[in-house]
Amino acid sequence: MSEQKPRKRRGAGRVTLSAVARKAGVSAITVSRYFNQPELVSPERRERIAAVVAELGYVPNLVAGGLASARGKIVGMVIPNISGPIFANTIQGFSDTLSRHGYQLLLASSYFDIEQEENAVRAFLGWSPAALVLTSHFHSAGTEKMIAEADVPVIETWDYQPERGPMQIGFSHVEVGVAAARHLLEKGYQRIAFVQNSAPGDFSALERRDGYAATLRAAGLEPWVFAPDADRAPFEAGKQAMDVLMNASPRPDAIIFANDNLAAGGLLAGQRAGIKIPEDCAVLGFGDYPFAEMLLPSLSTVKPPALEIGVLAAMRVLESLGVLPCDEVQRLNLLQCTVIERESILRNCARQ
Repeated sequence: MSEQKPRKRRGAGRVTLSAVARKAGVSAITVSRYFNQPELVSPERRERIAAVVAELGYVPNLVAGGLASARGKIVGMVIPNISGPIFANTIQGFSDTLSRHGYQLLLASSYFDIEQEENAVRAFLGWSPAALVLTSHFHSAGTEKMIAEADVPVIETWDYQPERGPMQIGFSHVEVGVAAARHLLEKGYQRIAFVQNSAPGDFSALERRDGYAATLRAAGLEPWVFAPDADRAPFEAGKQAMDVLMNASPRPDAIIFANDNLAAGGLLAGQRAGIKIPEDCAVLGFGDYPFAEMLLPSLSTVKPPALEIGVLAAMRVLESLGVLPCDEVQRLNLLQCTVIERESILRNCARQ
């Protein structure tokens, strides 16, 4: 067993408000006002303080006096989209596992915005949580600084980046794109398009796109990527993609959508336009949303290990805190996605 690093004492080495004030060249009272009554601080000083806060990774301590060093029973989690069905099982599995051991989940949504995520991380760390759980490895410089300096366990989920410092629980989105493209190629499809997410900050979907593109190039085929108008609602973005792609010449014979919402919008739009799915064009999504199997034709998709991510993340948190026994907390936790083939892909086809 490798020797474990001693756990930092909570609060040890934490950047202080006074340190921020000194570096910004203002009083501690001014820094306090910046957080509590920013309208009383001049724009020039606000800008200077904000730069120092980001540089030092300062987190205001929101826990009063003697409670500041107490270990909390709250774990903060930042999810890109709380209302999205793709993360529902992760949230539920994480919360259920924590609550069985007396810990509770505090949840925030970034909606694929790294600045919103940074604000949530700063707020969570200010309340001295037991641990912090983020989604993916795409963060602002301010967030990177805070998680590097955090004296609590930090876990990145829905991702797998072995070279990074935080604990990793998830899978490679690039490999998901590879698996999706390879599945269609093995079915005989040749003109395979990829539709990006209409949410501009969904960088994980772009990694799936990159895996798809590399696989097509390796097969001697040219990738075909369509980007819907930014911020369109997912169903509308899927409809736009289907309308544009199926009016091209030649048409694609298969389309990979960045998620099941987009795929459902495309599938339904195709049917309204008289396009036969999958005879005219196969459709493959990502997420295995609850409605995927209920569509007609049922939607083929890539199923991520959403529940397993939530349960395993909670277990790693509890192990890190010494609540669950372990010899050594495993830092890298690689899980697998599965291609679920349903009616939107031809079972046995030999496309030319």
